[in-house]
Amino acid sequence: MKKIWIFLFASLLLIAGCSSGEKSNQGGSTEKKDGSITVWAWDPKFNIAAMKIAEKYYKESNSDFKLNIIENSQDDIVQKLNTGLSSGTTKGMPNIVLIEDYRAQSFLQAYPDAFFDISDYINTDDFAQYKISSSSYDGKQYGLPFDTGVTGLYLRKDYIEEAGYSLEDFQNITWEQFADMAIDIYKKTGKYISTNDPSDLGILRVMIQTAGSWYLEENGKTPNIADNKALKEAFQIYKKMVNAGIFKETTDWSQYVGALNSGEIVETATGNWITPSIKAEPSQSGKWAIAPIPRLSIDGSVNASNLGGSSWYILNVDGKEEAAKFLAETFGKNIDMYQELVTEVGAIGTYIPATKGEAYQTADEFFGGQKTISDFTTWMEEVKPVNYGMHTYAIEDILANEMQKYLKGADLQEVLDDAQKQAEAQIK
Repeated sequence: MKKIWIFLFASLLLIAGCSSGEKSNQGGSTEKKDGSITVWAWDPKFNIAAMKIAEKYYKESNSDFKLNIIENSQDDIVQKLNTGLSSGTTKGMPNIVLIEDYRAQSFLQAYPDAFFDISDYINTDDFAQYKISSSSYDGKQYGLPFDTGVTGLYLRKDYIEEAGYSLEDFQNITWEQFADMAIDIYKKTGKYISTNDPSDLGILRVMIQTAGSWYLEENGKTPNIADNKALKEAFQIYKKMVNAGIFKETTDWSQYVGALNSGEIVETATGNWITPSIKAEPSQSGKWAIAPIPRLSIDGSVNASNLGGSSWYILNVDGKEEAAKFLAETFGKNIDMYQELVTEVGAIGTYIPATKGEAYQTADEFFGGQKTISDFTTWMEEVKPVNYGMHTYAIEDILANEMQKYLKGADLQEVLDDAQKQAEAQIK
């Protein structure tokens, strides 16, 4: 009998030892034996490269730290998060995930318990405030702001000078003034002013945020279309330029970048993340410059806006405290790391204390010696915060269809009223 009890006791110890390597929490997640922190992100040359630099800095004082970075496309991340979180389980979820700012609220509001509150880990006053508004919910800070999508007006200096203009002519201007100059430049040079993808209305987002306006009311839930003065002005300016025939039609990213690098277009008004793509054509060095983005004519509008950008989020799973500590010590405060992000990756973060660093003051010879990073960070601090809410892309799909009706002659107010009704019906 004694031998039997010894055998049973040893068996129980063996079972316990085998199971200790995988620990389930209430959400069904698992903790790996090596204690590594798993990250989901897209773009190996930008986001993932930035995360690897952060890992390097963190390991200087945490040598046993292990980061497991898994590349996923942004669409795949969105799908996997929705599938997993909607099932009520965090099993198979990462510790840290990158989420685009436009999509963040759709996750935070739908699954608030799935994300870890990092309010006590960072000082939100140290970050551009428009990023804080998109990455927080119900008084809690869930996202650690990463890259800025602050916009600039990228211009071919040789083309505008050929038409009789200078860079000074593009400072502190409205979108209406820009449209008039763009049409004139097209007539004088025969060069398309920019590209245009009818299914992508990102330019509307850029325009209306200069006025602190969005597709939704400040509550982030109620559609704000029919009586949106900024959106109405943006529609009118967009139509004016499209009808003038000054755009080169494109349908995807490769065509867009190809038009930039081939010298077919005069300018692009977009986020600073386009800089590496423009610089990929070395023969154009010295021919480009970056001016502040035009503003709408509405009172209070500024020559600063945003397009894109993302933040890091922590899932409420085992390892969340270590993940929060890692992000806080790197993206949350490491000024030296941010200097390397700018020089090695081209990633302009939204951590304001880092903008005083030497790397942010560097002159870029490709842009004629312009201190582009310094300019972008100045404009970043001027971007007006708006509540992106949960439905940016759903509403934009509606607007894209209505825009085509407007371009074909439909009454603008009727188009916006129709879009308002569709949005209200879809967003309940």
